[in-house]
Amino acid sequence: MHVTMEDVLMPLHKRYVSLVIFSLLFCCASTSVSHYSIPEEMKEGSVITNLATDLGLDVKTLNQRKMRVDIIANKKYLDVNKETGELFIVEKIDREHIGLCNRKNSCFLTLEVTLDNPVRIFNTEVEILDMNDNAPQFRRETIYLDISEATPVGERFSLSNAVDPDVGINSVRTYHLSESNQFNIEVQTGRDGAKFADLILIKTLDREQQSVHNLILTAVDGGTPARSGTASVIVRVLDTNDNSPTFETNSLTVKILENSPIGSLVIDLSATDLDEGSNSDVTYSYSLYTSEKTQETFNLNPTSGEITVKGMLNYEDFRIYDMEVIATDKGANSLSGQCTIKILVEDMNDNHPEISIKSFQSPVSENIKLDTVIAVVSVSDKDSGDNGLVDLHIPDNMPFKLRESSDNYYELVVSEPLDREKVPEYDITFTVTDRGSPPLSDNETMTLELLDVNDNVPQFPQSFYTIRVMENNAPGALLSSLTAFDPDLHENQYLVYFILEKEIANTSMSMLFSINPENGNLYALKTFDYEIEKDFVFHIEARDSGSPPLSSNVTVHIIIVDQNDNAPSIVSPWCERGSVVEEKIPRSTDKGSLVAKVIALDKDSVHNSRITYQFLQLADASLFSLDQYNGEIRTMRMFSYKDPRHHRLVVVAKDNGEPALSATVTIKLLTVETAVKAYSDMTEMSLEYDIFSDINLYLVIGLGSVSFLLLITILVTIVLKCQKVKPSKSAPPSRNSVISERNSTIADSTLVSNDAYWYSLFLAETRKGKLVVRQPVPKGSRYIVSSIPRGTGLSETSDSAASTLQVGCTECYFVCIDRFSF
Repeated sequence: MHVTMEDVLMPLHKRYVSLVIFSLLFCCASTSVSHYSIPEEMKEGSVITNLATDLGLDVKTLNQRKMRVDIIANKKYLDVNKETGELFIVEKIDREHIGLCNRKNSCFLTLEVTLDNPVRIFNTEVEILDMNDNAPQFRRETIYLDISEATPVGERFSLSNAVDPDVGINSVRTYHLSESNQFNIEVQTGRDGAKFADLILIKTLDREQQSVHNLILTAVDGGTPARSGTASVIVRVLDTNDNSPTFETNSLTVKILENSPIGSLVIDLSATDLDEGSNSDVTYSYSLYTSEKTQETFNLNPTSGEITVKGMLNYEDFRIYDMEVIATDKGANSLSGQCTIKILVEDMNDNHPEISIKSFQSPVSENIKLDTVIAVVSVSDKDSGDNGLVDLHIPDNMPFKLRESSDNYYELVVSEPLDREKVPEYDITFTVTDRGSPPLSDNETMTLELLDVNDNVPQFPQSFYTIRVMENNAPGALLSSLTAFDPDLHENQYLVYFILEKEIANTSMSMLFSINPENGNLYALKTFDYEIEKDFVFHIEARDSGSPPLSSNVTVHIIIVDQNDNAPSIVSPWCERGSVVEEKIPRSTDKGSLVAKVIALDKDSVHNSRITYQFLQLADASLFSLDQYNGEIRTMRMFSYKDPRHHRLVVVAKDNGEPALSATVTIKLLTVETAVKAYSDMTEMSLEYDIFSDINLYLVIGLGSVSFLLLITILVTIVLKCQKVKPSKSAPPSRNSVISERNSTIADSTLVSNDAYWYSLFLAETRKGKLVVRQPVPKGSRYIVSSIPRGTGLSETSDSAASTLQVGCTECYFVCIDRFSF
């Protein structure tokens, strides 16, 4: 349990106050000197007694009479309260530091209490009682003692005593020593009552077992509770020469090879002495039992104990050497130890094995048969025993193996198939090793060359080549270099390239393409037209010059890439080159009515043939609009009286090529005053209604004649076209057949094809009837053609919903008409 100073002082203070009161009553009757006793370390402000009461003074007059206390000391530890007459502590009193006690058992503070009016002086003594507030302390924290291991048991050694500032029972009372088998203590009392301890040896010391003893000495005072202090006692044991040098073993057998060079280490003797200093320094020497022959052959180092070769060793002359070595220390009374050594001389493997190549066949063909003998090798060694036994081997991971044919003769045979393309030659190292210790070896390297065999076919880097060729290429242009590789050598490696004959449309590939037979460069022999030929597929063969020759082929796919080399062609409204198309439209036409429809065609591929339309010349931009995708020209508002009667519209049709090509058409539009109803949605009406609506008889007769002539012309044209010979597949498609009529309009057209592009085939409609305009289409394409009048839900579809059209053919579903003008 933890005990504080306040816990100790408070009960003592109460006890001493009681003693003071008793003493005052007694003293007042017997003497004029007041005596008080207080413990040290009381708190500041603690009241000792009431002097006014003890001295019989009136408390009310103390301040008036200037009551004061004078202390005969360096500091003012005590003072009096003039209001109450109480004597109290001003500064904490430490008995060991006030300078008045000087380690005396009794310690007093002398006070003079003085009053004025009248003057009176009272002498008072305050005894400072000691408290156990200090622990014993040693002058040195560590005490060193040097004791010889030869010191007899019972020897005493004085130890430094501890000091305690406290007095009386609170000072040092006894000592304790930590547990030890070698030492004990005895506590002594001095003349002045001080306590000290002696260290006593109770068991003989042995430095070799324990050279240092670490002890703890504890001093304990007599206070309550007791306090203590410690010091470390280190006992160093001094050595005496009581141990002789010893070897690890008293007898040794050592083997050494003959012909060992002079100075070679035979053995390193090491004798140990458990003593220290000069008592452990050891020197080595031969004993008298060692022969002169041995001393002449081997040298003994007197300091380190190393035995080295001094003379030549020969197994055949002398095989065993015996010696005795003495180790002596340098103590005052020197001690020594002995060791017997037997040295055995061993035979040395001093002859290298020999290898001899009796025959070696090089070069050999790479297709040599397995187990064929390539070389014959013999080995030998002049040594005997294991030193004369030899082994022959070649490097691992080689397609060869050694086969023993007779005593010390070996055959080198082929164990795996050879491939010159992987390894053209082998460096075969024959290594012979004896079984001596250490083993000796010899080697010899032979180079085996392999002859090439035509066993590899030419190899193309790719199994399929796709070559893109821009149309309109120059004849003789280099298309690509198709180079094959053959890992064989010489003539087996020389390659020749051919185009395998193949006919397309009665045309041989050799008429279209040419290949350099030496380097595989592929050339075009003609200029290609994408609109006629799209691609070619053929094979190229590479053949080596071996015997027999080997070959391989590769597939080549030539793709003709389209160029924008065809300008758009205006097919509706049709007009002769440089002429102007004239159209009439009622001035009462509503807003959004279809005025005309421009249709252009382009023979190029899908990307280059995508056409957009725009006005190149337009007088009034607020009157007409042009759809850039379908070419429809519509009114943006109704005509007013301010608008001119004639309008000139120039439309340009531009393809999507790079650079873009274009065609233009000029439409001269005349607005007329008429009662005929304009159908902005171009709804199809019956021919009879158009002809006989509010016109006179002469116009009917004239139109009938024109219609009859037109019908005869159409029938004659159909007969002539159908009698024409069908062109070949490779022939270019026929020229476009288009019918156009002045003042004509174009109905909506719908076309579904594998190219998903609408304008390759369209349906044209005039105010006097319908006609079909046919364009050349790709072979095998499928189209659905329908005419859908605007503003109606009706649809007129050709007799066959899905018709297959061939280039240059005439089907009953379409009318083919030669170009003509009215």
